Amino acid sequence: MMRKLFFSAIVMVLLMSCGGDKTPPAPKAALLVFPEENSECTTGTSIGETLSQVTFRWNAANNTDRYTLSVINLNTNAPQNVSTSATSASLTIAKGAPFSWTVTSRNNESDEVAVSETWLFYNAGGETTYAPFPAQLVSPESGSTVQKNIANEVLLEWTGADVDDDLASFEVFFSTSNPPTTSIGTTGANTGQISASVVSGTIYYWKVISTDTEGNTSESSVFDFRVY
Repeated sequence: MMRKLFFSAIVMVLLMSCGGDKTPPAPKAALLVFPEENSECTTGTSIGETLSQVTFRWNAANNTDRYTLSVINLNTNAPQNVSTSATSASLTIAKGAPFSWTVTSRNNESDEVAVSETWLFYNAGGETTYAPFPAQLVSPESGSTVQKNIANEVLLEWTGADVDDDLASFEVFFSTSNPPTTSIGTTGANTGQISASVVSGTIYYWKVISTDTEGNTSESSVFDFRVY
């Protein structure tokens, strides 16, 4: 009898221990809804000549207690952030400017976070035509150290988009100075990469200027990387 009681006590202790070590569920990434990707947002509430209030919406994410909405003005790189437990939030932003936005999911019991896709949009102003969205530089990542290939080159990669769907070209500037001043080539609207000659032990800076068929242009941010 005593053996059975002792055995039962051990089992209960083990079960309690296992339960106490249970890992909290990690949050899932939210699916963005509005403003739509690569779109013109025309539904904001006007606040004077230069600003409007836009309501951002996304779908609920599993294992999530709160969200952080992050909106960046791509002309100024100025960020705006707001935390909420709802699946929408409103921000006052500049009219006639391009923006990117993401949503970060958080769980009160977990240190892990999940970040949504990044969507771009133009907040409607008085324009009848829009410049392309500033190109989003992809690779090499800013601040990274990379290996050159056998031809002593590094592949630069980016993505581009345009509300009017009339992208014409990308011009890539690449040099050891910041901002980069040397044009290393122009690609068509359907090409988002170009090879650049590099030297080991050197830090390089690069950016991309996007042009549409009407001559409107936009300039990306500047990325830097070091070559092994």
